[in-house]
Amino acid sequence: MRNENYFDVEVSPEQLSYAKELVQYSIDNHPVSDIFSNDPGGKQRQFEFRLTGTLGEVMFADIYAMQRPSRSFGAIDGQDYGQDFNFSESGKEYSIDVKSMRRKSNKFRTNYVLNLPKYQMDRDFVRTDFYFCVSLFEKSPNTFIASFLGYVSKLEIQDGKLGILYKSGTKRIKDDGGTFIFQRDTYEVDFKDITTPFKPRNTNLPGFSEHKILNPYK
Repeated sequence: MRNENYFDVEVSPEQLSYAKELVQYSIDNHPVSDIFSNDPGGKQRQFEFRLTGTLGEVMFADIYAMQRPSRSFGAIDGQDYGQDFNFSESGKEYSIDVKSMRRKSNKFRTNYVLNLPKYQMDRDFVRTDFYFCVSLFEKSPNTFIASFLGYVSKLEIQDGKLGILYKSGTKRIKDDGGTFIFQRDTYEVDFKDITTPFKPRNTNLPGFSEHKILNPYK
């Protein structure tokens, strides 16, 4: 198993406010089409969907001392082509695409999954080397815990070494017994196959705590 633990931090009011401002600007000024664009009642869902992604990026930047995003998804001048952040190691440059999601808890099991739409990987202009998984848990209104779960190589997924590809229309069963249907061809990568996240240099952060990933329910 590649991933045995993860860490949590609390989202500050300032971090949340900053992310909300980026999202509202993107909705007001640069309405690039997304899955909620044609939904008459989708404005609030669109805001929450974009906030999840943007807040994850803001938290990643702050935790790892990188430059914060200045645009949110939907801004015409804010498209990053799957390259949210860059980092260097052994003289090589790598690009990271932060994938954020909301969950009802900040406790995770090895069989929980990161969903990655196949079309996002296949586009010729995508610059991603690694996907980094961040989960957001709203423990009370506007009070979030961000969980840093780790990263996975795009190439290993495309080469069939990690993850399972499910075709559009496939019905899946969630851990709580609920079901959903994939609208696009999608890879599922188990949390046990995501590499443990690198620890921030500064661990004196609000709510910083480390946790073990739990075994599946029997």
